[in-house]
Amino acid sequence: MYFFNRKRGRVRQRREIDPDEILIDAENLPGFDTDQFEGRIEKPIAKKTFFIVGLIFLIIGASFLSRIWFLQITEGQENVKISEQNRLRQSVIFADRGIIYDINNNPLVWNEAAANPGDVSQRRYIDLPGFADLLGYVTYPKKDNAGFYFAEETMGVDGLELIYNDFLSGENGSEIIETNALGETVDTSTIRKPVHGGDLHLTIDRDIQSKLQEGMARIISERDFRGGGGVIMDVWTGDILALVSLPEYDSNVLSEGQDEAKIQSYIDNPQNPFLDRVTNGQYTPGSIVKPFIALAALSENIINPLKEIYSAGKMYVPNPYDPEHPSVFSDWKAHGAVDMRKALAVSSNIYFYQVGGGFEDQPGLGISNINKYMRMFGFGESISTNEFDTPSGVVPNPEWKRETFDDDWRLGDTYFTSIGQYGFLVNPLQMVVAVATIANEGTVLNPRLVSDQTGSPEIKRQVSISREDFQVVKEGMRQGVTSATVQGLNYPDLEIAGKTGTAELGESKERVNSWVTGFFPYRNPRYAFVLVLEQGLVKNQVGAVYAAKILFDWLKVEKPEYTY
Repeated sequence: MYFFNRKRGRVRQRREIDPDEILIDAENLPGFDTDQFEGRIEKPIAKKTFFIVGLIFLIIGASFLSRIWFLQITEGQENVKISEQNRLRQSVIFADRGIIYDINNNPLVWNEAAANPGDVSQRRYIDLPGFADLLGYVTYPKKDNAGFYFAEETMGVDGLELIYNDFLSGENGSEIIETNALGETVDTSTIRKPVHGGDLHLTIDRDIQSKLQEGMARIISERDFRGGGGVIMDVWTGDILALVSLPEYDSNVLSEGQDEAKIQSYIDNPQNPFLDRVTNGQYTPGSIVKPFIALAALSENIINPLKEIYSAGKMYVPNPYDPEHPSVFSDWKAHGAVDMRKALAVSSNIYFYQVGGGFEDQPGLGISNINKYMRMFGFGESISTNEFDTPSGVVPNPEWKRETFDDDWRLGDTYFTSIGQYGFLVNPLQMVVAVATIANEGTVLNPRLVSDQTGSPEIKRQVSISREDFQVVKEGMRQGVTSATVQGLNYPDLEIAGKTGTAELGESKERVNSWVTGFFPYRNPRYAFVLVLEQGLVKNQVGAVYAAKILFDWLKVEKPEYTY
C-alpha cells in the first residue's frame, strides 16, 4: 500500500497492515482476563534474570564453603578439643522409697541398691508367706530404647504400697552430668538432692502374721477349701495385729515383672490371689451373727436370758396357704431346752428363729429391729478410712428383697436372716470390728494398720446396750469354748471366748464357709479374731477352729505377752 506525502511532494512506500493492527484501538472484545495474562503474547525470560539468580546461588555457595573452611581448617583443632571436653545433660537422682516396719521394727519392705549406678533401687519384700495382699507391690520407672527414663517414679500398685504411695515415694533429685565424646562421665554436679520417702511403722506383728497364714494354709490344703481370710484386732485401739488373705501372690515376682509364667498363673487362678479376702471379700456369715441377735433381743426385752426354748431339731410353722403342709425350719441337731447362754454355746437355730421372728407365745425382734441392731455394730455399711474401703455387705430386709427378687418379705426370710443366712453378706474386717465391740462392751472402732504414736483410738460410735446384756452374750461365747462348738480352743492357761459359723452355699449346699470368731483373754479382753475358710466340703468336720488352734498353740509358747 502506498501513501502520498503531500508536504514533501513524494510518495512513500509503507508495509502492509496486519489484521491485528486494524483493531489495535478497539476494546477487549473477547473478554480476556488481562490480570491473569489472558490474551497477552508470551515473552521469553531475559538473559539478565538468569545471570542474577546464578550470581545469588554462587554467593550462597561461597559463603558455605567459606564457613566450612573456617571451621575445618582455620579453627579445626580448637573445635576438636571442645567436642572432646564437654557434653552436658540433666539426669534424675532417684529417691529411696520408704521402708515398712512391723510393730517390733522388723523390716517388711526395704530397698536394695541397683546393679547399675544411677538406676532406681529395687524393692525387696519379706521372704515369708502371708504378707502379699497386705504390702502389695510396685512398678519401676520406664526407659526408652535409648536408655533414657520417660517415667521417673516408682509407683505402688496394691496394698500399703498403693495406699501410702505418696508418703513412701519421697522426691527425686536431679544432677548435671558432663561427658566426653566417648560418653564417659567427666564430672557431675547435683542440682537438687533427692528426699527419702517416709517410713511406715505398722501395727502388724511379723511373727503372728506369718503363723496365722501357716495355720490357715495348712487346713485349706488338707481339707480342700478354696481360700480364706484371717484378722486379729486390738479391741481398745483398733490396731490390726495380723491380716492374712489366701491364696496370695508373691510381691517380689510382681514387682520384678520378669517371671511371665508365674505372673500369668496368678492372673489365670480362678480363686483370684489379687483379692484381699479380709477387706474386700463378701461372705454369708451363718451363725456368727447370733451373738448380735442375742444382744438385740436382750436390749429390746424380747426374752429373759434364763428362759428356755426347746429344740427338737425341727420347728413347724403353720402355712396359711396350705394348712396340711406346714413350713419346716431345721436345727443342725436337737439341742433340747436351751437358754440364751447355752443357745449361743451350742448354736441352736431354733432358739434364734424364735427370738428373731417370733413363734407361738414367744415374740420376735422382727426384721426392722434386726436391721437396726446389725447396723449399730457396723454390718451393712462400709469401713471407710485412709487405709480401708470395704464393701458395705448386705443385711436382708423387705426393700432389698423387693429390689433383688421383686417379691414380698415373708416370716421365713426373717428366720433365716436371724441365723445369718438368706442374703446376709459380711466381710471379715466388718466382723472383727463387731466382735471387738462385744469384747469392749459397746465401742465401735475404726481399724488401722499404721501405728499411732499417741495410742488414741478412732471411735466410730457407741452402742447403747447395757453391760449386763453384753456380759450374758460374752458368757455364752465362753461356754462355746469350754463345752460346745469351739472346744478346740479350750486351754487351761488361756481363756478364749468364741463363736463358730457354718454358712451353706448355693442350692446344692455341698460346700460351706467355715467361720470362727472370738476374743481373748476372756476376763480382760485385748484382741478380737476372725477366721473364714471358704467353700469347703459340707461333710468336712475340720475347719476354721483348727486353723485358729495352730496359731494359739504357738502363741501361748512363743508370744505369751499377747495372752494376758
